[in-house]
Amino acid sequence: MSRARVVDSVDYKPFETKIPAGRSRAIPWATVMAGSLITIIPVVATIPLLPPFGFVMLLAWRLLARFAFKPWAAAPLGFFDDLVSGQPLGSAVLMWSLAFVAIDMIEQRLAFRDYWQDWLIAGGLIAACILVGRFIAVPVGAHVDTILIAQIAVTILMFPLAARIVAAIQNKRGAE
Repeated sequence: MSRARVVDSVDYKPFETKIPAGRSRAIPWATVMAGSLITIIPVVATIPLLPPFGFVMLLAWRLLARFAFKPWAAAPLGFFDDLVSGQPLGSAVLMWSLAFVAIDMIEQRLAFRDYWQDWLIAGGLIAACILVGRFIAVPVGAHVDTILIAQIAVTILMFPLAARIVAAIQNKRGAE
Protein backbone atom coordinates (compact mmCIF):
# COMPACT_ATOMS: atom_id res chain seq x y z
CA MET A 1 0.00 0.00 0.00
CA SER A 2 1.70 3.19 -1.11
CA ARG A 3 1.01 6.61 0.27
CA ALA A 4 0.54 9.59 -1.97
CA ARG A 5 3.23 12.24 -1.70
CA VAL A 6 2.01 15.30 0.15
CA VAL A 7 2.78 18.47 -1.72
CA ASP A 8 2.78 21.41 0.63
CA SER A 9 5.11 23.92 -0.98
CA VAL A 10 5.33 26.02 -4.07
CA ASP A 11 8.83 24.69 -4.81
CA TYR A 12 7.61 21.18 -5.66
CA LYS A 13 8.95 20.16 -9.08
CA PRO A 14 7.83 16.61 -9.90
CA PHE A 15 9.66 16.35 -13.24
CA GLU A 16 13.03 17.74 -12.15
CA THR A 17 15.69 15.04 -12.25
CA LYS A 18 17.45 14.44 -8.97
CA ILE A 19 20.90 12.97 -8.66
CA PRO A 20 20.96 9.37 -7.35
CA ALA A 21 21.98 8.98 -3.70
CA GLY A 22 25.29 7.20 -4.34
CA ARG A 23 26.48 9.78 -6.83
CA SER A 24 25.14 12.56 -4.62
CA ARG A 25 27.45 11.49 -1.79
CA ALA A 26 30.46 11.32 -4.13
CA ILE A 27 30.04 14.80 -5.62
CA PRO A 28 31.60 16.76 -2.70
CA TRP A 29 34.62 14.43 -2.73
CA ALA A 30 34.97 14.78 -6.49
CA THR A 31 34.79 18.58 -6.42
CA VAL A 32 37.46 18.86 -3.72
CA MET A 33 39.70 16.43 -5.61
CA ALA A 34 39.11 18.37 -8.84
CA GLY A 35 40.07 21.55 -7.00
CA SER A 36 43.29 19.89 -5.88
CA LEU A 37 43.98 18.73 -9.44
CA ILE A 38 43.91 22.32 -10.72
CA THR A 39 47.45 22.72 -9.36
CA ILE A 40 48.83 20.30 -11.95
CA ILE A 41 47.75 22.50 -14.87
CA PRO A 42 50.91 24.07 -16.30
CA VAL A 43 50.63 27.82 -15.75
CA VAL A 44 53.43 30.21 -16.65
CA ALA A 45 53.62 32.97 -14.06
CA THR A 46 56.29 35.26 -12.70
CA ILE A 47 55.00 34.92 -9.15
CA PRO A 48 53.13 31.91 -7.72
CA LEU A 49 49.65 33.18 -6.94
CA LEU A 50 47.72 29.98 -7.64
CA PRO A 51 45.35 29.48 -4.70
CA PRO A 52 44.86 26.07 -3.07
CA PHE A 53 41.54 25.40 -4.78
CA GLY A 54 41.09 22.02 -3.11
CA PHE A 55 41.24 23.57 0.34
CA VAL A 56 38.91 26.40 -0.68
CA MET A 57 36.37 23.89 -2.04
CA LEU A 58 36.68 21.83 1.16
CA LEU A 59 35.99 24.90 3.28
CA ALA A 60 33.05 25.88 1.09
CA TRP A 61 31.50 22.41 1.39
CA ARG A 62 32.09 22.29 5.14
CA LEU A 63 30.69 25.76 5.81
CA LEU A 64 27.71 25.66 3.42
CA ALA A 65 26.71 21.99 3.49
CA ARG A 66 27.60 20.87 6.98
CA PHE A 67 26.83 17.17 6.59
CA ALA A 68 28.41 16.71 3.14
CA PHE A 69 31.56 15.29 4.76
CA LYS A 70 32.17 13.07 7.73
CA PRO A 71 34.54 14.53 10.36
CA TRP A 72 37.37 12.24 9.22
CA ALA A 73 37.09 13.22 5.52
CA ALA A 74 39.70 15.99 5.73
CA ALA A 75 42.56 13.52 6.25
CA PRO A 76 42.23 11.45 3.04
CA LEU A 77 41.41 14.54 0.99
CA GLY A 78 44.47 16.30 2.43
CA PHE A 79 46.58 13.24 1.61
CA PHE A 80 45.36 13.38 -2.00
CA ASP A 81 46.20 17.09 -2.12
CA ASP A 82 49.68 16.43 -0.75
CA LEU A 83 50.28 13.79 -3.41
CA VAL A 84 49.11 16.03 -6.23
CA SER A 85 50.45 19.43 -5.16
CA GLY A 86 53.95 18.41 -4.15
CA GLN A 87 53.75 19.78 -0.64
CA PRO A 88 55.50 17.80 2.10
CA LEU A 89 53.51 14.64 2.74
CA GLY A 90 51.18 15.11 5.68
CA SER A 91 51.07 18.91 5.70
CA ALA A 92 47.60 19.18 4.13
CA VAL A 93 46.43 16.17 6.15
CA LEU A 94 47.32 18.02 9.34
CA MET A 95 46.14 21.46 8.29
CA TRP A 96 42.86 20.34 6.74
CA SER A 97 42.04 18.19 9.78
CA LEU A 98 42.82 21.10 12.11
CA ALA A 99 40.60 23.33 9.95
CA PHE A 100 37.71 20.87 10.42
CA VAL A 101 38.30 20.88 14.18
CA ALA A 102 38.39 24.69 14.22
CA ILE A 103 35.13 24.89 12.28
CA ASP A 104 33.52 22.44 14.70
CA MET A 105 34.66 24.55 17.65
CA ILE A 106 33.31 27.71 16.02
CA GLU A 107 29.98 26.01 15.26
CA GLN A 108 29.60 25.09 18.92
CA ARG A 109 29.84 28.77 19.86
CA LEU A 110 27.73 30.28 17.07
CA ALA A 111 24.14 29.19 16.86
CA PHE A 112 23.54 30.87 13.52
CA ARG A 113 26.00 32.08 10.89
CA ASP A 114 25.69 34.59 8.10
CA TYR A 115 27.50 34.49 4.77
CA TRP A 116 29.94 37.15 5.96
CA GLN A 117 30.81 35.08 9.01
CA ASP A 118 31.47 32.07 6.76
CA TRP A 119 33.74 34.23 4.62
CA LEU A 120 35.55 35.49 7.74
CA ILE A 121 35.98 31.95 9.07
CA ALA A 122 37.24 30.73 5.70
CA GLY A 123 39.58 33.71 5.38
CA GLY A 124 41.15 33.07 8.77
CA LEU A 125 41.60 29.37 8.08
CA ILE A 126 43.01 30.05 4.61
CA ALA A 127 45.54 32.53 5.99
CA ALA A 128 46.53 30.18 8.81
CA CYS A 129 46.95 27.18 6.52
CA ILE A 130 48.99 29.06 3.93
CA LEU A 131 51.23 30.57 6.61
CA VAL A 132 51.81 27.24 8.36
CA GLY A 133 52.39 25.60 4.98
CA ARG A 134 55.02 28.23 4.27
CA PHE A 135 56.90 27.38 7.47
CA ILE A 136 56.66 23.65 6.72
CA ALA A 137 57.74 23.81 3.05
CA VAL A 138 60.08 26.81 2.75
CA PRO A 139 63.19 27.72 4.80
CA VAL A 140 62.55 30.50 7.29
CA GLY A 141 65.18 32.76 5.72
CA ALA A 142 63.44 32.81 2.31
CA HIS A 143 61.95 36.16 1.31
CA VAL A 144 58.47 35.13 0.19
CA ASP A 145 56.38 37.24 2.54
CA THR A 146 54.98 39.73 0.00
CA ILE A 147 54.13 36.96 -2.45
CA LEU A 148 52.52 35.01 0.38
CA ILE A 149 50.33 37.97 1.34
CA ALA A 150 49.22 38.31 -2.28
CA GLN A 151 48.43 34.57 -2.46
CA ILE A 152 46.41 34.78 0.76
CA ALA A 153 44.44 37.75 -0.60
CA VAL A 154 43.73 36.03 -3.93
CA THR A 155 42.67 32.84 -2.14
CA ILE A 156 40.33 34.66 0.24
CA LEU A 157 38.77 36.47 -2.71
CA MET A 158 38.23 33.09 -4.42
CA PHE A 159 36.05 31.80 -1.56
CA PRO A 160 32.79 33.41 -2.83
CA LEU A 161 33.29 31.70 -6.19
CA ALA A 162 33.78 28.35 -4.48
CA ALA A 163 30.75 28.99 -2.28
CA ARG A 164 28.70 29.79 -5.37
CA ILE A 165 29.80 26.55 -7.05
CA VAL A 166 28.99 24.55 -3.93
CA ALA A 167 25.59 26.22 -3.58
CA ALA A 168 24.71 25.42 -7.20
CA ILE A 169 25.80 21.80 -6.79
CA GLN A 170 23.96 21.51 -3.47
CA ASN A 171 20.82 22.88 -5.09
CA LYS A 172 21.07 20.27 -7.84
CA ARG A 173 21.81 17.47 -5.34
CA GLY A 174 18.76 18.27 -3.28
CA ALA A 175 18.63 18.96 0.41
CA GLU A 176 20.14 16.33 2.69
